[in-house]
Amino acid sequence: MEIHAEPAELALAETNAEGREFYLVPSAAAAWQAMRAAAAEDGVEIFLLSAFRSMERQHEIVAAKLARGLDLGEILRVSAAPGFSEHHTGCAVDIGAPGSLPLEEVFEATTAFGWLSCRAADFGFHLSYPRGNASGYLYEPWHWRWRA
Repeated sequence: MEIHAEPAELALAETNAEGREFYLVPSAAAAWQAMRAAAAEDGVEIFLLSAFRSMERQHEIVAAKLARGLDLGEILRVSAAPGFSEHHTGCAVDIGAPGSLPLEEVFEATTAFGWLSCRAADFGFHLSYPRGNASGYLYEPWHWRWRA
């Protein structure tokens, strides 16, 4: 597993209908906006569920799961330990689509996932955690990372 540092600069990538703001490093934000626009041109709606996440916020997520009585080993198969989440980089996004349960494997059956599988690389995004990934995380068809 790789330690991920927080970026020095973030840019607003998207604001959802509820007013929640999502931030990424400036280049990733621009790539996300271009990718989302290209998907829309092809009749596919995608939106952010998560983007940059601080180490402090990651700690809160893990602590809340522990407080609910979940086993740490199981938590770490689905949530990275603070300092190890790709979301800390400001380059990772969790993507949603209308009609799909958020952050669930069923996302792979959506038109959005099919479109991302074919086109995301054109914008610098790749699927971070495919089935059987080397990181040992569960398959996350909604989690994509941008790389320059």
